[in-house]
Amino acid sequence: MIVTLTLNPSLDRTIEIGELVRGDIIRAASARIEPGGKGVNVSRALLANGVPSRALVACGGDEGGQLIRLLRSEQVDVRALPVAGTSRSNITLSEPDGTTTKINEPGPELSAAEFSAITGQVLAEAGAGGCVVVCGSLPPGLPIQEFFHLCERVVAAGDQLVVDTSGPALQAAAKAGATLVKPNREELAQVVGRPLDTFSDVVDAAQELRSWGAGAVLASLGADGAVLVDADEVIVGAATVARPRSSVGAGDALLAGFLAVGGAVSIPAARSGQVEDPESGGQLRHRRSALVEAVAWGAAAVSLPGSQMPGPADIQRERVRLHRLTEVQLLLSPS
Repeated sequence: MIVTLTLNPSLDRTIEIGELVRGDIIRAASARIEPGGKGVNVSRALLANGVPSRALVACGGDEGGQLIRLLRSEQVDVRALPVAGTSRSNITLSEPDGTTTKINEPGPELSAAEFSAITGQVLAEAGAGGCVVVCGSLPPGLPIQEFFHLCERVVAAGDQLVVDTSGPALQAAAKAGATLVKPNREELAQVVGRPLDTFSDVVDAAQELRSWGAGAVLASLGADGAVLVDADEVIVGAATVARPRSSVGAGDALLAGFLAVGGAVSIPAARSGQVEDPESGGQLRHRRSALVEAVAWGAAAVSLPGSQMPGPADIQRERVRLHRLTEVQLLLSPS
């Protein structure tokens, strides 16, 4: 069972506009409200493609109640994790060329008792041998050491731990032995403390996260696709998008695609020292197929409005191309 955890979810209002001009009155072409949060989006993407998962969502207040109702209206298998604070609301302004401007509220703080209860619920829901996917920003004021202990306990329970977050939380997840971490280019640059201008820079940074304890790194690179770095190889995947509409949730869809075909299961244990014989190829082929799926789902999400997750009719795997590091253009697109 794939269990997603969103510690700081949101109600996401996406407004499509012609052009963002500071200080001007801007007419909206359309507006929509959707359940938001990276873990929430992963579960929504999996559901849209017939892959079961359970979404654990920390929520409170009227906004939290509306968030849970929206998820249930979409038939998401959701478990509300009650907190005393009020869940946040986020606004995304989306322009026709795919440019998005986001305004994110910080979200509520969690008490020590609330976080302890959440940790226990995560371990109970996942069960031995499950896959726990922790995504998004941490609630304000949550000590990094507490998050590290959560990650450690998931790993110790024998579950696959997949983490998509940033900053000190990303470092903590890697050091706790996460099976897979999925930063984007900016998050990866931030955690290693240097700019990433080339594919080689990205790979070096990913290897640094692996040296901390992560089993593999799936780095999403926007228009440049994604890079998967594990103990066996480095592989780059990219796809063309004819008409980009919104990048909101694209990284979440990419991660969901990777998980949907068991990509995390095929990664050697972070601290086992296991390296697969390249001649055998079984798990390597599995991870390459998972990367194709990931890039295809991410590209499909970019072509959809707001944070809408792609379904089977939106996903075009034939547009994805895999390359070795030596086969790609050295420089990344300007960030």
